[in-house]
Amino acid sequence: MRLATETPLTHRERLTRGLAHTAAGPVDVARGAVGLSGDAVRRGAVELRRRYRESQLSDRVAEAAEAAARELAAAQEAVAAFPELLEGSAPRRHVRRSWVIAAAAGAALLAGGVAVVVIRRSKRPEEPSPRPPSVDAQHKI
Repeated sequence: MRLATETPLTHRERLTRGLAHTAAGPVDVARGAVGLSGDAVRRGAVELRRRYRESQLSDRVAEAAEAAARELAAAQEAVAAFPELLEGSAPRRHVRRSWVIAAAAGAALLAGGVAVVVIRRSKRPEEPSPRPPSVDAQHKI
């Protein structure tokens, strides 16, 4: 009788044990042979499934490449028509407004940076500690 903590025999171990004990282990021989053939069938099925997925993946990659080519062609047409759009009807007021907004944002950012620098420089340095430094302040060469 086997202990519950032992691992079960693999199909190959069961087949070898059954063949070694032919008088006592015809069941082991049968179970080992069935197990080995079942594993072979499972490995074959996994390989077939992998090949099928790879073929689907290549089809999807080809479809994506075609879609990308169509999008690129559409983008080229849009870029080709862009100068006509600029000449026609775009008022300059919106362009000027965006430059004014960008300039105001830049000025605000610059003023904020200057304010931070002024505030940091205006702080008084702290008084030195009454305790001696924990490391030597003199550089040794």
